Amino acid sequence: MQLHVTSLPGGRLGPEAYRFVDWLAGAGQSYWQVLPLNPPDRHGSPYKARSAFACSARLLERPDARVSAGEEADFRERQAYWIADWERSAGRRGLRDQVRFEREWNALRGHAAESGVAIIGDLPLYVAPQSVDQRCHPAIFASGLVAGSPPDRFNASGQLWGNPVYDWPALQRRGYRWWTERLRRSAELFDLTRIDHFRGFVAYWAVAAGARTARDGHWRRGPGAAPLLAARRTLGRLRLIAEDLGMITPAVEELRDRLGVPGMAVLQFVYDGGDAGGTDPLDDAARGRVLYTGTHDQTTLMDWWQGLDADARAPIVRAQRARDIRPGAGPWPLFSLAASSSATLVIAQMQDVLGLGVSARMNTPGRAAGNWRWRMERGVASPALARRLRSITAEAQRLA
Repeated sequence: MQLHVTSLPGGRLGPEAYRFVDWLAGAGQSYWQVLPLNPPDRHGSPYKARSAFACSARLLERPDARVSAGEEADFRERQAYWIADWERSAGRRGLRDQVRFEREWNALRGHAAESGVAIIGDLPLYVAPQSVDQRCHPAIFASGLVAGSPPDRFNASGQLWGNPVYDWPALQRRGYRWWTERLRRSAELFDLTRIDHFRGFVAYWAVAAGARTARDGHWRRGPGAAPLLAARRTLGRLRLIAEDLGMITPAVEELRDRLGVPGMAVLQFVYDGGDAGGTDPLDDAARGRVLYTGTHDQTTLMDWWQGLDADARAPIVRAQRARDIRPGAGPWPLFSLAASSSATLVIAQMQDVLGLGVSARMNTPGRAAGNWRWRMERGVASPALARRLRSITAEAQRLA
């Protein structure tokens, strides 16, 4: 299940987070996926965080809890690679908040582990412009270039993200230490990590700083497997999911397979092409992958479904009937379809489980304001809802 911490009732750690873990366990779910936990930008985006290592104090249940000098010293010793940089930016309060976060997060993770629920984190490929990382490690970033994505059928001007891009040769000369430490931090926080924009390790769209759109950017070669292999040599096994959506080339697939990392499929994208000559594309799209009902960058499953005409719905309905799933209104027939696939793992957004419409959309790419605000109401994750989800999970033989 995907639900960011800010979307919990109350929008932070504490009793609601524990209740959600208990609800997941009762619903027969084994994974809880969150978005990045890093301090968000002024618009609330965790994908443009002030630090790639620090966690957001906004998520704390007890932001004024006492922190001892011994706890501070212990944290400084264990997180020596990055905490001094963060403390220079955020002050001693920033250090104490990281101690508080670790305390609260580790307690929640322990409860989740006892409940049979693993937590999946999300690691953006890029850091935010003028983040602590860019200011303290300027030599590992290329000058005069920012990140984006090329024009496509959704956006004729492409997407201008504005994040600094890496100077990969400079990182190589440093043994990819920054990336190893970043992955170490992620492995400390999560049981699995989804790497956002995985294709950027193969090639990435670079745009001249100051450009108004991404239209005139160009592809630049990435480092391939080298950063991840360097991290693996130091850290051992890395449990990763590759967000390999978008303009994917055979080289991206080869890199993913070489590393033994599952890719992603999205139910909305699987059937986006309409009727594929009477064949069902789901199993081929999902095989060996993690199948999502939707992502934080898409509209909700119900808004998508309601926007399809009869012709667009036809292959989905045909696939449901072929799998002995009764088509109908609401998200449940779509969940049954996803669960019946050959995917290694199936993850639904909580908004989709609740059957919510476009007002529950988390983010609209290309729009800075008005995102990251959706919050679940108290009590809507009911025992009845858990029983229904558990039934679908059991029918698909996906219970742990």
